[in-house]
Amino acid sequence: MLITSAQNSKIKLVNRLRGKRSRQQEARFVIDYERDLRRALRQAYRVDFILHCPEVAPLPDFGEVEAHQVSAALLKRASYRENPDGMIAVMRSKPAKGLSELRAADIDQALVLVALQVPGNIGALLRTADAAGIDAVILVDVALDLYNPNVIRSSTGACFRDNVYQFSSDEALTFLKREEFHIAAADVAGERSLYELDFRAKSAIVLGAEDRGLPRGWVEAADDVLRVPMDGTVSDSLNVSVCGALILYELYRQTSRDLRFTSQKG
Repeated sequence: MLITSAQNSKIKLVNRLRGKRSRQQEARFVIDYERDLRRALRQAYRVDFILHCPEVAPLPDFGEVEAHQVSAALLKRASYRENPDGMIAVMRSKPAKGLSELRAADIDQALVLVALQVPGNIGALLRTADAAGIDAVILVDVALDLYNPNVIRSSTGACFRDNVYQFSSDEALTFLKREEFHIAAADVAGERSLYELDFRAKSAIVLGAEDRGLPRGWVEAADDVLRVPMDGTVSDSLNVSVCGALILYELYRQTSRDLRFTSQKG
């Protein structure tokens, strides 16, 4: 089917899905990059329909999907990206996973993100957690949804994994304490250097928003409050996604069975 008007209902839907409320009401979201679409399909997400411009690129083989041809101008008008990838896919979303699903999961390592507000940081941390083999990412009091286009883009598709959970601080703390996780909270005033910690197999790394840091309840509940050591003369903190990457890879180094990364101590 050829779509020629910006007033077409499918074009209007794509534009509405820029907003979180519409994504939740429609139970749909948008992907406009082939790599991210393929990764979503591998995680059992379903395509609703695709807008495709043959002038930009041929349509890759995604199996039997509903596809509609549009002009380059119409594709650019509907796309989130400045340089569209030749297609826009409207996807069916999945319900957010909460406490009941986490209780049923078998996890030893968790990344807990408390009240983060920048979608690029959340996406980057999801990507790093996946690379470091973290079992679960817990989004605590996070207003953003996983289908925010900047979360999708910066996570390079890691947001589509089935190991991301969302619930409140009270629920998260109760779960982690009951399951006897070692809670390591990152704070600029942390008492211990990251490299002084001896991470256990069952660990939860907790990060807060850059501007406000972690709420006091998380700092007080932590088994260790750590800091990333710095010797700079100007910078007094790191971007939360950089801080998280350093901590996650120290956890990975200490717990990995890969001999290239294991500690040389003792």
